[in-house]
Amino acid sequence: MDNSRITTIEVGGERPYQVLVGRDLRSALPSLVARAAQAAVLYAPPLKEHAVRVADALRGAGIAPLPIELPDAEAGKTIEVAARCWDALGEAGFTRTDAVVGVGGGAVTDVAGFVAACWLRGVAVVQVPTSLLGMVDAAVGGKTGVNTGAGKNLVGAFHPPAGVLCDLSTLDSLPRADLVAGLAEVVKCGFIADPAILDLVEDDPDRHLPELVERAVRVKADVVSKDLRESGLREILNYGHTLGHAIEKRERYGWRHGHAISVGLVYAAALGRLAGRLDEATARRHRSVLDGLGLPVTYPAAAWPDLHAAMRVDKKARGARLRFVVLGGLARPEILEAPPDDLLRAAYEEVGTA
Repeated sequence: MDNSRITTIEVGGERPYQVLVGRDLRSALPSLVARAAQAAVLYAPPLKEHAVRVADALRGAGIAPLPIELPDAEAGKTIEVAARCWDALGEAGFTRTDAVVGVGGGAVTDVAGFVAACWLRGVAVVQVPTSLLGMVDAAVGGKTGVNTGAGKNLVGAFHPPAGVLCDLSTLDSLPRADLVAGLAEVVKCGFIADPAILDLVEDDPDRHLPELVERAVRVKADVVSKDLRESGLREILNYGHTLGHAIEKRERYGWRHGHAISVGLVYAAALGRLAGRLDEATARRHRSVLDGLGLPVTYPAAAWPDLHAAMRVDKKARGARLRFVVLGGLARPEILEAPPDDLLRAAYEEVGTA
């Protein structure tokens, strides 16, 4: 890939913005927060060096940076951490024209967006995702939130960013396990909307990584442009997430998000096939693609009662009725409403292990 190439992806809707995909994008940051006198830079400890460079870019443009270090990963996605951020903004005298910048993986960008959405009922946020998961999922789309004891992302707000900078250079040092975990969301995009993604993953995901990021971002951008608030179409982005989020909750968020979603995708494929919606070959392809990446495709059979209970408080449920995104074929997502418990269990038996 040409290292100087920058791809711009437009996200439409009531508050349009751009996602830039390329390398060394920090110079684009100041223009996105041009009205700000100061900008909070939220980051987790492993990203301190990158956060310092982001702060330097702001300072060089005459914007005072306010670094705020968060606990790493899901430990930082709590209301207590958000409250600490709000205290820091208050002490710094943050106004409505100031901004928040999220530097890190999906957990950091989720919290940064939530902090920005709530402060003075909404200030600008710019997302600088540094993980593959953050680039293709968390940072794009305007969904922000924190976790509570009741479940993942149940407290949050829709707050589109002023812009997203997907700096591919940060992936060079990303731990392999985190890179592979992020590919689960990329694979999801392939199954729900862009089958070319699956071909690239099966060929060589490392060689095609820049194109995979661009394609996955385009899938999400297209969906959220049409449905910011998850009133209909956006639900398809939750393919594999109903069981995946239940696994994360059962594991007390000790599993990587992508690992849980990988199992959830295999489960959703089994559910779609058993419901008479999805053909056998496409269902099998879920397992082969994900297993080929080294992602988990099974989970303990004895966990089913816990997972079933957790799914009932999922955001996609409507009252007592569970809703699942399934496929009617490749790139043909559909909603399966209130499937019977015996069907849910039968599908789980295909991923459950002793």
